[in-house]
Amino acid sequence: SRSPRIKPIRASRAAADLGSSMTSPDAVAWGSEGLLFNAKDGFLEGIIRGLRGGLLTPQDYSNLTQCENLDDMKLHLCGTDYVSVIQNEPSPLHPSTIVSRCTQKIVDDFSMVRCQASEPLATFLDFLTYGHMIDNVVLIVTGTLHERDMQELLDKCHPLGMFDSIATLAVASNMRELYRLVLVDTPLAPYFSECISSEDLDEMNVEIMRNILYKAYLSDFLKFCEKLGGATATLMKNILQFEADRRAINITINSLDTELSRDDRRRLFSEFGTLYPSGHLDLVACDDYEQVRAVMDNSPSFASISSKLSVSTDQILEKFFYEEEMKRCGATFHQQFHYAIFYAYMKMREQEIRNVMWIAECISQEQRHRVSDGIVRIGL
Repeated sequence: SRSPRIKPIRASRAAADLGSSMTSPDAVAWGSEGLLFNAKDGFLEGIIRGLRGGLLTPQDYSNLTQCENLDDMKLHLCGTDYVSVIQNEPSPLHPSTIVSRCTQKIVDDFSMVRCQASEPLATFLDFLTYGHMIDNVVLIVTGTLHERDMQELLDKCHPLGMFDSIATLAVASNMRELYRLVLVDTPLAPYFSECISSEDLDEMNVEIMRNILYKAYLSDFLKFCEKLGGATATLMKNILQFEADRRAINITINSLDTELSRDDRRRLFSEFGTLYPSGHLDLVACDDYEQVRAVMDNSPSFASISSKLSVSTDQILEKFFYEEEMKRCGATFHQQFHYAIFYAYMKMREQEIRNVMWIAECISQEQRHRVSDGIVRIGL
């Protein structure tokens, strides 16, 4: 007998409809984005979310503020994620030692993630180190102007901002030489286009150089994030705009009653942010602290911060800025499939170390009654 003819298997209409729906713009924007992200970067995102769970809790801070001495503080930190970097430190301890060992925790976490990252996450992570590079350059140049020992300066540099030629920064006498002899082969080279001049390096010019470099760095970082698109672009734009606005306000306050002209002040502001452009014009015209507060009052982003300022103290304002930054960083963990959490985790760890440093200094100087004044709450 003849065998029955086997009909070819055809996709059902429902399956065809499902396949077409998966290629629709909405599916690409949501489903496929998550699918592709998890295939490449999902493991590292999970690692960062796990590391975030190791941040100090309110109970940890409560215990740290009750420590009688730095050895007690070390004992408590040995019960946290810092145990691997601080447990073998001998007594007597110094606040700088505790901060240095805790900083090593950030370096270890970053190095672990960076060595496993592929593009474009690898480049995104590299951007996180450029700010530390700028700070290290300014630290070395300023220390050289004051004839400080080079090894002492190198010890104070942030490990994530180190590069091969950093020790030769002392040979430069002006910004042109600084670029030509040292920084031309570093990632900071493209940011020096506005800095190159033959003016001698003094404290004023070094601070101007720092702010111009940060301006170029933040603008470049924002362009890179916008090129990535998706949730990364949205969340990082929110964070970087706040950083640009904060720097504009701080530059204005720090330049009051100095030789810096209004045109030079405006040149240091980033060309984006919620204060740009009208708020920048108002900041340029400020002559005292109260006028700066008035500009903040008129900005929806900073009105709530300005309302908390009862006294004109830069330190209190800086604390409020840090608190706002932590809120924005914490909010990035409410979404998935983006790179902003890598930035947020690093910033949260850095703030945690500032908190630890403040507590250690208060204990060391027997100023425990002030310990709560400098602690910035990190939203978990």
